[in-house]
Amino acid sequence: METLSSVPLGRPPLFRRLSAVLALLVLSPVCAEYLIGYDSIIGRPWELVSGLLFLAPLYGTVAVLIREVVRRSGRGWPSILLLSGAFGLIQAGVIDQSLFNPHFVSDPFWSQERLPTLVPVAGISVHHLLGFVVGHVIWSFAAPIVVVESCVPRLADRPWLGRGGVTALLVLYVLAFVVFFHEHTREFLASTAQLGTTAVVAAALAAAALALPRRHEVSSGWVPPPWLAGGGAVGVMATHQLAPPGWSGVLADLTVLSLGGGLLLLWSGRAGWDRRHALVVGGAALVVNSVLSFAVEPLGGHTSYAAKYAANATLLAAVIALLASAYRRVPRPGPSTATASTALRPSPAPGPGPAPGPSIAKMPPSATDSDDY
Repeated sequence: METLSSVPLGRPPLFRRLSAVLALLVLSPVCAEYLIGYDSIIGRPWELVSGLLFLAPLYGTVAVLIREVVRRSGRGWPSILLLSGAFGLIQAGVIDQSLFNPHFVSDPFWSQERLPTLVPVAGISVHHLLGFVVGHVIWSFAAPIVVVESCVPRLADRPWLGRGGVTALLVLYVLAFVVFFHEHTREFLASTAQLGTTAVVAAALAAAALALPRRHEVSSGWVPPPWLAGGGAVGVMATHQLAPPGWSGVLADLTVLSLGGGLLLLWSGRAGWDRRHALVVGGAALVVNSVLSFAVEPLGGHTSYAAKYAANATLLAAVIALLASAYRRVPRPGPSTATASTALRPSPAPGPGPAPGPSIAKMPPSATDSDDY
């Protein structure tokens, strides 16, 4: 099996880069909207496929753009997570305004989940805030990014698009923003204070992401084997998804997320952490939602249980096949890579001189950036 040190230098072919972009454009909305199976279209395959034409510009473009900004600037996963939080707030607080709309879903369960932790002065449910924003961070953006990068390890630390491609995705996202905002605000529009506060917090998160240092010292210390890291991630994410809507559930969710996030930050900064660890943590998110989907009752309309379970099973099988394929592609750490993996840690800052880490990270900007697509 290849190691990172055996990867040839030079700009990757356009086809390979665009294939990675297309994969992320598709996987992001699938993870965001389809895996958990909450919508009634889960039993209608053609609607699932056609829906990607609308959801990919809303979710997939953001995932690709977040990744491009971070990889171009030489930063790492803390920046990706902060930018994901910023766009998650924009999605839930500005575009569809599910954070503020008391009648976003015409089903009694919406109020049952919203009211126990409602903060009246802000018009927001803490349970929903935590669920929606963390959900976007993990399932809409971070997990799809790490899984697709694991499928193309030779391209994982490099930009995939030039200025033309980035501009095209920006335009596509703006158009999706306008369309979805118009659709969701026909009957409800959040207050100026709510929208303004959301925008300010999102901007602060984005600024913090870009203010993080580009270089990171790798420390020594124990790192769990990949299977243990993945098992822990399953526990954390399942707890998040199953936390009850009251204050006790919020406290339990915050505790588990904080503990899991802290351990992830600690371990990913150590020499023994590699891309296999990153993949099993990101893959755990896909597996959790795929499994939980079998117990989720679709909202609105009548869905054939046979069609629903068939779709759930198909998506679960696809997730397992994707993760298995990605795991086979991830290079095993060798003597030259065991202490230098950049997975789930800040990447070395690009520059004219050599950077620490594997040869894939030593490339000057001219080899990874271009003005074409």
